Amino acid sequence: MFTPSKADVRRFFCAVYAKSQSGQAMEAIETIASLWIDEHPEYHAELANVQAALAAMDQPEDGQTSCFLHLSMHLSITEQCSIDQPRGIRQAVELLTHRLDSLHDAHHVVMESLGQMLWDSQQSGQPPDGQSYVASVQRHATRD
Repeated sequence: MFTPSKADVRRFFCAVYAKSQSGQAMEAIETIASLWIDEHPEYHAELANVQAALAAMDQPEDGQTSCFLHLSMHLSITEQCSIDQPRGIRQAVELLTHRLDSLHDAHHVVMESLGQMLWDSQQSGQPPDGQSYVASVQRHATRD
């Protein structure tokens, strides 16, 4: 399993942004990343300077969510849905997307559930509970 460092993640997203801006050919994962980058113009300045992004790596986020974490979560959710892992996540995200009439907005809600699952796992020392994660997204999808 590939576990990129914080620097690797920052380099990846900055490189994707640069390729997108210059019209270079991209690999499939880069194309998906570029679509999420396009959804977040507020991150473009940060993605435009890889050296500054690397230099800021150990700086506190001042209460802001890291654009690199945020974009990574979009990619993770996209991948989870593409392979339906954990089982049921694809349908739950599709239902939430339909309810909100926006895949982007649905992803932001799913991020809360994903973050909670990861936090719970870290606190308990147990593996992430995919079933509770999917159930949380399903609850968001069926709210009135």
